[in-house]
Amino acid sequence: MKLAWILWLNSLFPPPLADSTCLATTIYLEARNQSTEGQLAVAEVALRRRDSGRHGTRLCDVLLQPKQFALTLVSPEKQISDLPAYAYSWKIAFEALRNWQLPERKRRLLVPGADHFLVYEQVSTSWSVGEPLHVIGDHGFYRVN
Repeated sequence: MKLAWILWLNSLFPPPLADSTCLATTIYLEARNQSTEGQLAVAEVALRRRDSGRHGTRLCDVLLQPKQFALTLVSPEKQISDLPAYAYSWKIAFEALRNWQLPERKRRLLVPGADHFLVYEQVSTSWSVGEPLHVIGDHGFYRVN
């Protein structure tokens, strides 16, 4: 199924389901080749950004910010073709959302303080100055804001 179709269908969903869909699809696009911890870390960055309020108050608002996450960086024609990986990204999204509903001191944090990530040593951006706070798989996690 095409990313454009998922995003269109998502626009019809109530906010909680839409946010879960945005998160699961982002995990799939950004980190499906990463470990469970790497996928959870991507979700953690998205949830931390949402909580900051600087990028939107809903996960879809955050994840659809231009040029921030894969939902706006890859072609809408992109096929979500690895269905087992997409199903697993949903499992990870629900796990991350459950974890984030806990009181802050009880959450399991993998990348404390990180609000950005990139493919470490392969991508260079103006904001990725210095060493990342954390590296999981091939992703570097940074604090920018």
